[in-house]
Amino acid sequence: MTTATTDEARRLPLVLRNRAFGTVWLGQVLTQAAVRMFQVGVSWWLIAYAVSGGRGLASGLFMAVSTLPAVALAPVVARTVARFAHRSVLRTAAGAAGTAAAALAAWAYTSGLPLAAAYAATLALATCQAFFDPCLTTSVPELVDDEDIEAATGFEMSTQSLAGLGGALLGALIVDRAGVAGLAVGCAAAYLGAAVLIATARFRAADAPGEDAAQAAGEQRTLRGILADLPFVRRILICFTAANLFTTAVFVVIPLYTASVLHDGGGTVALLEASLGTGTLIGSFTGARVPGRPTVTGAWLLGAMAVVLAVPGLFAGRFVIAGCLVVAGWCVGVIGVRFVALFQRLVPAADKPGFFAVMQAVLGATFPLASLLFGLLGDQLSAQTLCLIQAAGLLPAACALALLREPAPDAPEPAAEAEPSPLVAAGGER
Repeated sequence: MTTATTDEARRLPLVLRNRAFGTVWLGQVLTQAAVRMFQVGVSWWLIAYAVSGGRGLASGLFMAVSTLPAVALAPVVARTVARFAHRSVLRTAAGAAGTAAAALAAWAYTSGLPLAAAYAATLALATCQAFFDPCLTTSVPELVDDEDIEAATGFEMSTQSLAGLGGALLGALIVDRAGVAGLAVGCAAAYLGAAVLIATARFRAADAPGEDAAQAAGEQRTLRGILADLPFVRRILICFTAANLFTTAVFVVIPLYTASVLHDGGGTVALLEASLGTGTLIGSFTGARVPGRPTVTGAWLLGAMAVVLAVPGLFAGRFVIAGCLVVAGWCVGVIGVRFVALFQRLVPAADKPGFFAVMQAVLGATFPLASLLFGLLGDQLSAQTLCLIQAAGLLPAACALALLREPAPDAPEPAAEAEPSPLVAAGGER
């Protein structure tokens, strides 16, 4: 009877049979849905209402600002996640974001909202999210058993797609109907709700790090040292950093394509964002079932993304681009699950706080550049041409990933002492 009950429990989804993980995961859904809703809504507000000339630059600059904290604060985030109780970090980040969103809502309701306030607000929300995301990823082993890590990773990665759906379906539509003030109210409610949920969750680690943990935090290796000892992982990050220069530009291209090619409003922005989010959601839940070695599978998926991103550049149509974004989102979801799960197993436990902070920073480093570049190009070239540029840019990254050779399953990665990290050499220690 006991065995049957245990087997039946194991068949339940992880978020239902593990209350602590389910609670924290729901909190992550709320925070990332809020930040995505804010990004989509304000980006559409800039293009459709606030700016008459240079709309591409205004939108691109806004998206660039929203990603700067994850890059600039990586060392601070790594130290914070290593030294403080993870539940406290998560709760504080969500609560601070909720407070910032509430302040913006009050400002927008009482007076006209200047552009500078919108940029400052997204900087504040992105700063909170820069602490929240890597801390949650690091906390996964504290919430689930080892055999559930891949399933937990799938649920965690699905948050990105759920957030995309929330932002797609609500962000632009709320702005069309209630302005930025209504948008900020919704974001504040989501963040504060997440803070309450996380405060009720039980983590396996103690709330206070204690002397041993504090000593370990003081002995954390530098981010340069972590990447130097993981050459295979480092090369993967380089490939995806290059790919992100073109994939993340989709968040600038979507509103520009809607306004200039389809000549539609916020409802179409919602449809396209929902298409991307739906595909990513499906990919997050099916990624563990996709066969093949991660690097080979990842290369094929990047190639597929190049194809589907090129199609809207050749054939304009609301449902053409929506269908292509579903496929592109599925590729993103599968890649996320396969590679984050791979990193969970390859990176030593002591290095995970630093690694996941630097991973977020490295992968996000190209986002400000991509946003500004494609925003500027959007004022000079058609949105369909931008789609073709995205597609062409993914092909070299796909080829580079396909050429990587994975280390033997039972052998640790050799340290690359004689080979400086290209990531660090390019911009100094992060």
